[in-house]
Amino acid sequence: MRAEDILPDQTNEATVNGVVVRKGSVAAFLGNARIWCDPASIDAARNEAERDIREALPALRALGLFDMLTIRDDRLRKFVQAL
Repeated sequence: MRAEDILPDQTNEATVNGVVVRKGSVAAFLGNARIWCDPASIDAARNEAERDIREALPALRALGLFDMLTIRDDRLRKFVQAL
C-alpha cells in the first residue's frame, strides 16, 4: 500500500471512524513531538506544539497510530495517554 492509495494527490482529507483526518496529520504530529521533546525549544514553540498535539489526537487515534506504534519519550507518552 502506498500513500496515494490512502489519499490520492487531489484529496486532502478523509473521514476515519467518524473523524476528519487531514493529509499530513502524522507528519505534523512527529514535527510537533520533536519540538515538544527538545529541551532547547523556546517556551512559545513548545506551547504551540503542545496545543497542536492536543488538537491532532482525535485524528491520530482514529487512524490507530498509537495502537501500532509506541511513543518512546516517556514524558510525551504519558502526556498523550493522559489526554
